Amino acid sequence: MIFLLGNHVRSARRSPAAVCLAVLLILLASACGAQGSGLADHLIFIGRRDGGYDIRLPRDEGPPITLSRNLPWDSFPVWSPDGSRIAFYSDRNFDIQDRNDNLDIFTINADGSGMTDLTPQPAHDAFPYWSPDGTRILFYSQRDGNGEVYVMKADGSDLQRLTTSPGVDIPFGWSPDGSHIGFISGRSGNLEIYTAAPDGTGVKRITKSKGNNYSPVWSPDGSRIAFESDRDGNHEVYVANADGSNPVNMSVRPLRDANPAWSPDGRHLAFVSERDGDPEIYVMNTQFSTLDRITSSPRDDGSPAWSPDGTRLAFVSNRDFDPNIYVVNADGSGPVRYTFEISIEVGPAWSPDGGRLAFEALRDGRRDVYVLGADGSGLVRLTNDVTPVAVAPGWAPSNTSD
Repeated sequence: MIFLLGNHVRSARRSPAAVCLAVLLILLASACGAQGSGLADHLIFIGRRDGGYDIRLPRDEGPPITLSRNLPWDSFPVWSPDGSRIAFYSDRNFDIQDRNDNLDIFTINADGSGMTDLTPQPAHDAFPYWSPDGTRILFYSQRDGNGEVYVMKADGSDLQRLTTSPGVDIPFGWSPDGSHIGFISGRSGNLEIYTAAPDGTGVKRITKSKGNNYSPVWSPDGSRIAFESDRDGNHEVYVANADGSNPVNMSVRPLRDANPAWSPDGRHLAFVSERDGDPEIYVMNTQFSTLDRITSSPRDDGSPAWSPDGTRLAFVSNRDFDPNIYVVNADGSGPVRYTFEISIEVGPAWSPDGGRLAFEALRDGRRDVYVLGADGSGLVRLTNDVTPVAVAPGWAPSNTSD
């Protein structure tokens, strides 16, 4: 099985049940881009060894580093529109002896109480997205034998299957007015972006290219979709009208540009670019095509997430050697490190009121959901898997191959 935190994929030996999830995560390539995301340009992958699971981090040279063993994890935290709850997916019912690596979707109150398993069935369920009114959750499921898009009420009732195709379909969220849902699909042989009505009717193919299209994100007014595409031979950021018309390459560089994120007013687009030698965060004015470099460090910066008022960006950086959460002003000034752990921390997501940040972190041998204040104070661990994971001392390199 593999767990995607960036947009590159490395395979590992895996069980038949995990193969489907591997395909799902390959196709995802950042369905996380809208409401939950990973560390740009990096990959953590999971390999089964000795009857358990390992989290593995590839290196440029030598064998991968083993970060933890016997993996359970909580991932992809997504705030409800009113900020009272967080949805996430988890394999917290993980059972090594029974080989039960099933993923379910859970909700939890913002204070950590009231955890509820919304999808208690044996197939994988993942990638939840709240409807704009908070009454429904869009998600991915393999319950009918193929990866498809489903929707349910926020309490898990009234389940409906929205897509039916031989290819894997993965949701990327709701249009801001709730009139459409979006999904990525491999049904045409490559990855394309589609939209449909909330009941699954009126499917429309938005992208039509020979390459693959990833990381789609609705603009705040729903009129446009930003996405990543390799149609021109390398990864670039595009913006198209919501009906697919007028696709425009916004980055036009020979090196990779990825992970687009709209500012709340829809006038600016943050993205990650390698144009200056390593992944950094840039912000483009979509009206005048002016570009500002927001981060500048000798190591990787990625996963930009705008604060609701548009004045700041949360992001992930390993500039101090461990992927941690940082916050910077929208003009690039005043970067502040918010977390200080020898760990992997990814997916910063602002609460709707801008007062809190949720993220997922590998700490104490577990991957859990955490919340802290918008000023970096008041860190709270919301989830706690019942199965412990022993972190390899000193992140020692693995002695065996994957």
